[in-house]
Parts: sequence; structure tokens; C-alpha cells
Amino acid sequence: MSDSKSNRGAADRERINVNEDYEVRYWTQQLGISESRLREVVERVGPMTKDVRAALKS
Repeated sequence: MSDSKSNRGAADRERINVNEDYEVRYWTQQLGISESRLREVVERVGPMTKDVRAALKS
């Protein structure tokens, strides 16, 4: 069985791991934001997707 990360979405849909390139790609596409914006928001509010989404709405 292969453990290829190239076809993976977010492993845990409740958290954003900005240290994994495939997760950064997934979440920037899902949220419609740039990588730098994603990293900025995660740095400010933490990795929980509900918190990131709330911060982006405000």
C-alpha cells in the first residue's frame, strides 16, 4: 500500500497544518485566500478551521 501525499486533502478537517504543503494548497483553495493570508490567520487565531473561518468573516 502506497502512502502518497500527492492525492490527499486535509487529513483532519478540523485543523490546518501549515507545515504540510498539500494542506496549505487544500486550505487556500477551500477558503479562497493566499498562502500568506492563511499563515497569518493561523498564526493569529490558531489551527482550528472554525476559528480561521470566523476570523476571515470578520
